[in-house]
Amino acid sequence: MLTELSIRDFAIIDQISITFHEGLTVLTGETGAGKSIIIDAVQLLAGGRGSVEFVRHGSKKAEIEGLFILEGKNHPIYQVGKNFGIEISDDQVVLERTITANGKSICRVNSKLVTLGILREFGKTLIDIHSQHETQSLMDPESHLELLDLYDPEAMKQTKTEYSDLYDRLGTLKARYKDLSENEQEMAHRLDLLEFQLKELEQANLEPNEDEVLEEERSSLANFEKIYTALQDAYNALYGEQKGLEWVNSARNALDMSSDYDAFIKEKSEEISNHYYALEELTYSLRNYSESQHYNPERLNEVEARLNEINRLKKKYGPTVNDILDYMAKIEEEIEEITNKDSHLAKLADQIEEVEKDAYLEAQQLHDIRVKNAKALEAEIKNELKDLYLEKATFSISFQHITDNDLEVNQREKLHKNGFDKIRFLISTNAGEPLKDLHKVASGGELSRIMLALKKIFAKHQGVTSVIFDEVDTGVSGRVAQAIAEKIYQLSSSSQVLCITHLPQVAAMADTHKLIEKAESNNRTSTKVEELTSKEQVVELSRMITGTQLTETAKEHAKELLELAVTFKSIN
Repeated sequence: MLTELSIRDFAIIDQISITFHEGLTVLTGETGAGKSIIIDAVQLLAGGRGSVEFVRHGSKKAEIEGLFILEGKNHPIYQVGKNFGIEISDDQVVLERTITANGKSICRVNSKLVTLGILREFGKTLIDIHSQHETQSLMDPESHLELLDLYDPEAMKQTKTEYSDLYDRLGTLKARYKDLSENEQEMAHRLDLLEFQLKELEQANLEPNEDEVLEEERSSLANFEKIYTALQDAYNALYGEQKGLEWVNSARNALDMSSDYDAFIKEKSEEISNHYYALEELTYSLRNYSESQHYNPERLNEVEARLNEINRLKKKYGPTVNDILDYMAKIEEEIEEITNKDSHLAKLADQIEEVEKDAYLEAQQLHDIRVKNAKALEAEIKNELKDLYLEKATFSISFQHITDNDLEVNQREKLHKNGFDKIRFLISTNAGEPLKDLHKVASGGELSRIMLALKKIFAKHQGVTSVIFDEVDTGVSGRVAQAIAEKIYQLSSSSQVLCITHLPQVAAMADTHKLIEKAESNNRTSTKVEELTSKEQVVELSRMITGTQLTETAKEHAKELLELAVTFKSIN
């Protein structure tokens, strides 16, 4: 869960540090106090899109840092860390995001610099932010398949991976078939280019690792004098009268004379003898290698010329000789493919048909899993909506009907990156009314309740670490507001929940209540966060009920809300 959040020079926030706890934390305050700005900061911490507009006026950079405490070693974040080579120790993850005034974004995970994409991978595993904008995404049928797949991702993980591999391979084969079958003139130009390149590379007569061998030879030839001198000096230091070998031999003889009288001397005598013979062999090797050295300026010129030719080819075909040879093998294959285009097109067509059949089989398995999940999800959503006073609502997941004949004729067109399924969420909110698309029948308040039901279900199935709600209770009141409050609290029993709200019913359910206020100092506006005591919470709830003017009735109502919340918590 998110335990510490530090924000500096972000929008109207000068500097704040907020401690969060388990359960439900509610953030309230006047409009414009900075509640949503805090959520914006968390969203950036999770890899959201940044902007220089977030940097506080007059500051060089905005900084956000969040500490997450993990529960158990089975959290998926450990696998994410392993994938990107980031160590996670002490069950803690620290995400950092800096946005400079000139627009640069700097991301860190556990103090290690990462890309924004990597930060996003960590963020989506730790934080699930739900805003009014996300509620509106329910209106788009294109998002419905993704939502269904979130219901039980483990059940379809392997099948989805296998399908994705086949789909990517299918796309590659189709692209190659298209390249070969279309644009004869372009293909002829391509063949001319490849034949020219192949001829140039064949004439070069390259050998594997030739550049490395020549570089080593050039170094030896260019530094002949230094090498020869080093060999001679080393040899002369070891061989001859009063030189190294002679002194080692003297030491060996001295020990050998007394080796029969002392075990230690005998052991060391044998050791020094071994070293002596090894040095002697080394000395002869130095002498022989030195005698084999001959300065050859002509060979040096040949090597230089050959390396110049290889470097010229490297600029065109690859960074190393081995890379150039790999490229040469590829263009030989492509030339053969273009020259014998018809036979290759027939072979590609067979491969496409085979891979497409395999892909369809995997897509069918995905479909079967989705149908099973859809039925379970429909039943769960119906129960959740009943608790949210949509007891007459009927929710259904509709799969696009595809006949067997359609699949035989149009199989290619039916497959997409997620299989062949196209689904729509349908709902009827009143008894006797037909099922229709969400955007045709659902109001803002109904959409909020549907999304809340989905979030509660998905959080249970996915083990989400922290769920954040940003004013998703807009457009509801009365008993519906109370039902939403109860549902949000129930969700907090399995995940940490942070909730920005204007509803006193939701605020009363809080395990921790934080008040966001604006303050002015030195003609600058800033945001401050204060954790409320029980008495202060009564005052804040009263303000939320009546507005700025507090009345005794409002305070009594606030106390009653808190008492009802305590009663509800005790039985849930």
